[in-house]
Amino acid sequence: MPSALQIVALPLRGLTWLGGQGTRAVAAIAFVAVAMPPLGALLRPYVTEAIFLLLCISFMRVDLVALYGHLRRPGLIAAATAWTTIGVPLIVALAAYATGLTTSSPGLALALMLQGVASPMMAAPALAALMGLDATLVLVTLVTSTALVPFTASLFASLFLGGMLSISPATLGLKLLGILAASLLTATIIRRMFGTEAIQRHKQPIDGLNIIILLVFASAVMGDVATDFIANPLFMIVVALLAFAVYFTLLAVTTLIFLRVGTERALALGLMVSQRNLGLMLAATAGALPQATWSYFALTQFPIHLAPYLLMPIARRLTALTANFVSAPPKEGRVPQGASEVQQHDAPPRTGCR
Repeated sequence: MPSALQIVALPLRGLTWLGGQGTRAVAAIAFVAVAMPPLGALLRPYVTEAIFLLLCISFMRVDLVALYGHLRRPGLIAAATAWTTIGVPLIVALAAYATGLTTSSPGLALALMLQGVASPMMAAPALAALMGLDATLVLVTLVTSTALVPFTASLFASLFLGGMLSISPATLGLKLLGILAASLLTATIIRRMFGTEAIQRHKQPIDGLNIIILLVFASAVMGDVATDFIANPLFMIVVALLAFAVYFTLLAVTTLIFLRVGTERALALGLMVSQRNLGLMLAATAGALPQATWSYFALTQFPIHLAPYLLMPIARRLTALTANFVSAPPKEGRVPQGASEVQQHDAPPRTGCR
């Protein structure tokens, strides 16, 4: 008969293996979720709980030393935070009105505007680390923008959403604030109980648990995708193309805007801005959204889960080039061609999420 230690060790090994699969596991989640509609129907009532656990894990793993280091140089953080919390929702909302989408398809317009006002995904730092990008920069910007989202989401909801939401903008802001505060408190208690070193030591099992919770969320959101494709294939194809277009537009525009601080950092910020936390919006609205909004949220999971895997070769190439620039000694005191000012002076260490 197996001992209690062996019984505990078996799932721990499974989580460790799953956590070691990295972006491959994240990409596979979208296809598993679509392939198992009954699982989605079973898990849909637990969307809010899944989002809460994802938030707890992300807050629990915050590298406070790296966080304080970046906050001492707030210029880039402030610019990135302003872009993702004010610039993105404003542009998305204006585009939805300018194209007439608010009239022709209010459900899709609502989906786009909720995507715009959402904060970046809490998994973004871990995905950036898996890709070899500056996860610390992503983490700090994520923390600052997430702290602001209850207020900015409420503001933009009152300006642009009108009667599209089933709850008032003030209620939306209060619910977002409550979810974020509760998850931060829970994460702080866990850190105090187990300690930062223990959390870092068990990085891969925690990654594995994170992937399982992501599967719960993706299954709940994507459970009806196959059925909807059969019922209305043209609409679903259009929505899928829109989801990919919005995702990669946010990625490309953000990368171009921040290119002057270095290509690697710009791509890290682009990844963060394009990975919007739609689950937080679902949790705040209790899922009381039109069917078209649900369809868009479901299909945008494909670019969210596939992009880190597809972009991995580019990220590795950028990381290798950056390492070569930093390691090569400059001739006659000159900076190697192509190295940015940020790379030359006091580059912060990578986060412990790797």
